Amino acid sequence: MELARRLGPADAVVIGLGSMIGAGVFAAFAPAARAAGSLLLAGLTVAAVVAYCNATASAQLAAQYPTSGGTYVYGRERLGEWWGYVAGWGFVVGKTASCAAMALTFAAYAVPAPWQRPAAVVAVLALAAVNYRGVTRTARLAMIIVVAVLAVLAVVATAGLLGPPGPAASRGASPYGVLQSAGLLFFAFAGYARIATMGEEVREPQRTIPRAILTALALAVGVYAVIGVALLHVLGPEKLAASVAPLADAVHAAGWNWAAPLVRVGAALASLGALLALIAGIGRTALAMARHDDLPRWLSAVHPRYAVPHRAEIALAVVVCALVLTVDLRGAIGFSSFGVLVYYLIANLAAWTQTGADRRYPRILQALGALGCVVLVATLPWPAVVGGLAVFGVGLLYRALRLRLA
Repeated sequence: MELARRLGPADAVVIGLGSMIGAGVFAAFAPAARAAGSLLLAGLTVAAVVAYCNATASAQLAAQYPTSGGTYVYGRERLGEWWGYVAGWGFVVGKTASCAAMALTFAAYAVPAPWQRPAAVVAVLALAAVNYRGVTRTARLAMIIVVAVLAVLAVVATAGLLGPPGPAASRGASPYGVLQSAGLLFFAFAGYARIATMGEEVREPQRTIPRAILTALALAVGVYAVIGVALLHVLGPEKLAASVAPLADAVHAAGWNWAAPLVRVGAALASLGALLALIAGIGRTALAMARHDDLPRWLSAVHPRYAVPHRAEIALAVVVCALVLTVDLRGAIGFSSFGVLVYYLIANLAAWTQTGADRRYPRILQALGALGCVVLVATLPWPAVVGGLAVFGVGLLYRALRLRLA
């Protein structure tokens, strides 16, 4: 049974924007400033260029293959089954860890420490229930969250731009530091793939998906640029680099102390928005993998009334709740970043093979996108690379054993 096409252009853009304007905007600028200093905006520009190249690859592929699964499907169709499996495995495993991290991040902003794990479980179950009831409910809730978060970010940007200027930087940054900051910022707004993973539920997908991907990315980059300028202005590069909560520090530095609670609420909502989109995206990728027996076949079921991959979403919620209750993943999901870059590398390689009417963008964009992914991987801390290789090694072993025993 196939999923129902219920999402319009605005719904697709909102889901993509909700994936990108997540908790990352409240936390990514500090480590990026530590890496790039006063050249933070140069790092943001590099990240935006790589993201644009990757987005054109995803948009072009989604127009040709408007089904659930994203790069898992594109890799299988264009490069071979193993390529698709690597992309799908990296996405499902890495983003499952990201779900737990987002749930814990929400709880850290929303409730006192003793209640954080129970609150994170409640958040996972509540959002899984929203997804279970149909994709239109997911889109409506995403719209509410995105509007609220953008309102909070507008307050932060206004405070930062109108506040007194912070101290100037006392040191420069190396090209490596700029690239490392680009890697950190790229991961913060790389959620446009969520639109492609839901390609089976979008109306007029050949037209809607490419436009929605690029529109959502453009809006997210614009928001990040404005916030980046505001933070650099009011805090200065060094104070920004040392900040634990840069957006809250920005409103305090501007003298807008009354806005600090709003920042806390905005961060909690942004975490929920990212979690909502992650649950939807992982469920659809798991559905596609189960259809080809790369995950257990029973996960491929589609609910007869709500037209969602309900078993995949229930299984995901159970696993994420278990992680939330047992492990603190907020600072230990480097392999998820590794997986994102591998995922987009395969998307670029798959898009490179498209020809004729299926080619919408010049091949040079796929070449730049693939090169950008490789370069940004090289900037990751070595524990993230080792963890990523280990996760992919487990996945490859699993598929090899399954094929041998089949």
